[in-house]
Amino acid sequence: MVKLHLRLIHIFWQTFMTSQGQDIGLMTNNQNAAIHIGEDQTIYCEGGWTISKLATIEQTLKTFPWPSQIDLVLDGSHISAIDTGGALVLHRSLTTLQHQGHHITWRGLRAEFAELLKLVASKDEAIDTATHPLTPSWLERLGRRAWTDLQQGLKALGFLGESTVGLLRLLGSPHSIRWRVLVHNLELDGFHALPIVGLLSFLMGVVIAYQGAEQLRTFGANIFIVDLVGVSLLREISPLVTAILVAGRSGSAYTAQIGTMNVTEELDAMHTLGISPMNYLVFPRVLVLVLALPLLTVYADIVGVFGGMLIASNQLDVSFTEFIARFEHAIALKHYVIGIVKAPVFAVIIALTGCYQGFQIRGSVDSVGQHTTVSVVQSIFLVIVFDAFFSVFLSWWGV
Repeated sequence: MVKLHLRLIHIFWQTFMTSQGQDIGLMTNNQNAAIHIGEDQTIYCEGGWTISKLATIEQTLKTFPWPSQIDLVLDGSHISAIDTGGALVLHRSLTTLQHQGHHITWRGLRAEFAELLKLVASKDEAIDTATHPLTPSWLERLGRRAWTDLQQGLKALGFLGESTVGLLRLLGSPHSIRWRVLVHNLELDGFHALPIVGLLSFLMGVVIAYQGAEQLRTFGANIFIVDLVGVSLLREISPLVTAILVAGRSGSAYTAQIGTMNVTEELDAMHTLGISPMNYLVFPRVLVLVLALPLLTVYADIVGVFGGMLIASNQLDVSFTEFIARFEHAIALKHYVIGIVKAPVFAVIIALTGCYQGFQIRGSVDSVGQHTTVSVVQSIFLVIVFDAFFSVFLSWWGV
């Protein structure tokens, strides 16, 4: 924009001076620009300082031996023509001298030329400011980041409070629940997730049993593979891995769906029609995951233990019958219950995080991808944090 202003100034200046009969245009003056030092140490500028001679002007000023004295006097009485190009180059050379400690004084410069130099100087300062913004200090950047994070935290806290109140109201009036949508989402987020959850849980059971078998065989404690597989899968691995998979699969989908609706202004249309996006979009997804995640965790427990049974049979000669008999004796019910209790908590975290990030999307479709990534990362992070909290709390409680 500033460069456009300089171009408009150049065109206006040529038009104005041509109408006044002055010799400033590129076609009305052929005398080359010149600069030299007089006997009295005055710097004389002569000729046409126009854009057609810009290369010559720049080379002359670049190699010109400026006097070392502090006060420099420039005589512009013999300047026959000047435009914005010449004025800009001359102004920047003089600005460099001023930064070096020199004091510049003009003598004999025509009023219209002095006005053009002043105008170019003001616009050139705006260009420098726009091109070279001030770099904030590390303390300022830290303060801005802290303030931004605080605002995001307050927004998330407000969203959590609104969701909690809305869910309690919804549970108080079950007739207002959209059961058809609930069943449809349960199929998408629960039933369709069975293959990937089963495959990964089976592999986790295989890996845990295989790694444990190497150590247990050394000490002749083959039967304790049941304890290792059962406790680790039922209490920790199955609910955690299932939650991470659902966060990457369903949580990201929630963010992308709501974010796309936000970009296409469908949410604004819902507000106009008096439909609450929270009731229509958030609450069904939260209820679906609260129902689906415990069921998926139970499924992951069964498939994971089966994978451990296969490795125990092949590597440690522990038959299926022995494995099941030891499983019933060694694995307490509390380990299974703890894993199931974790699942609804993880479900609420995943659903609310995904929906919240979807509502934060603004502007272009690029924002959808960015917030979808943030949603998955935050969901997995919060799930692991709460899992660690459960472990510490239950250990402190003696469970």
